[in-house]
Amino acid sequence: MTFKEIGIIDPILKALDAQGYTHPTPIQEQSIPILLKGKDLLGCAQTGTGKTAAFGIPIIQHLYNNKTDEKGRRKIKSLVVTPTRELAIQISENFTAYGKFANVRNTVVFGGVKQGSQVNALKAGVDVLVATPGRLLDLIQQGYISLSHIEYFVLDEADQMLDMGFINDIKKIIAKLPSKRQSLFFSATMPPNIVELSTKILGDYDKVSVQPEQATAEKVEQGVYFVPKNSKIKLLVQILNQKRAESTLIFARTKHGSDKVVKLLEKAGIKAAAIHGNKSQNQRQKALGSFKDGHLKVLIATDIAARGIDVSKLELVINYELPNVPETYVHRIGRTGRAKESGTALSFCDMEERAYLKDIQKLINQKIPVINDHEFAAEAEDEVVIPKAKRQQRPPRNKNRNSSGGGNSVRSQGGGKNRNPGSKRRDSYS
Repeated sequence: MTFKEIGIIDPILKALDAQGYTHPTPIQEQSIPILLKGKDLLGCAQTGTGKTAAFGIPIIQHLYNNKTDEKGRRKIKSLVVTPTRELAIQISENFTAYGKFANVRNTVVFGGVKQGSQVNALKAGVDVLVATPGRLLDLIQQGYISLSHIEYFVLDEADQMLDMGFINDIKKIIAKLPSKRQSLFFSATMPPNIVELSTKILGDYDKVSVQPEQATAEKVEQGVYFVPKNSKIKLLVQILNQKRAESTLIFARTKHGSDKVVKLLEKAGIKAAAIHGNKSQNQRQKALGSFKDGHLKVLIATDIAARGIDVSKLELVINYELPNVPETYVHRIGRTGRAKESGTALSFCDMEERAYLKDIQKLINQKIPVINDHEFAAEAEDEVVIPKAKRQQRPPRNKNRNSSGGGNSVRSQGGGKNRNPGSKRRDSYS
């Protein structure tokens, strides 16, 4: 099926053709007809499935078809709320590309930078606003943004939004929206708290689901190395030197850990950069831009900052540290194997991370192949079992520390407070 066959108008078809798109992805093929009918939508799909076009194309088509001869500054008719700056920028760029010939104007607002240029764009008038929650509420309070004319509302990456502590901000935004609107709710996972939030946003809705584990299993070649924690950097250097990939995205669990990996790689003669919440917006955009255009081949990122990274033909993803939330693994390796491309995802697993690996394999319903052919390999038995005799001989303090060491592997079923107790609420974290 082509975009033309699902009812897309000529100005958008022309823009899609310029991007090289002729056939919709599964999430687009299922979602667009529903949205063109004006129904609300609950979508379960990870980043990289073509989700932005799934909601962006029908919104642009509605705005184009419903244009009036209103005089004066354009009013904001569509609002897209998303958790991170990078993802907001990416969505805005996509709206610009898809709406190129439809005379639909958009802008993006996010925290971490001065608001002057964003306010000027708003004053000029826009049809579509893409925003992160904190800056959006700030500009509403200052009187620069009104949501009274919103006809199309999108909450994107809802699970990540809750993990980052944005639930109260989201409720405030929803309270300011007109009751009569078309609402779209997208999330990569659907735990109970996400389902509950969706009921407060959606009216008469249809549901579309593209399972992330299917994309994981089919498109990405995976492998796991059992390696002691203190040998991870040596293994990483070895892999980077051997594979010589044109683009490698490496995930670390913390901001400090990301910076540490960069320094250790640079000591080994490998140029790299990190993006995380402690970096300024200019630093992050510079690093990401250099990575996208191929001047920088190795990028280290935390999970929050990596949302919105969309690099065509990303060859290699490396989990330097496994995530303690299994769904995050799917998001991470989803950076590669996008669209119809294939990709490779390698993971390092030390003794303390074995419980995380077990949860990940349970989620994706797949045993990740173990790569033993490397000089830093840890024995599987050593990785899994601590002999009881050794436990009994250790002093009580060490015993308690060992017995509690796996506590972080318990999967949180609630909001982000449990999953990421150190996360900050506002945009500055993203």
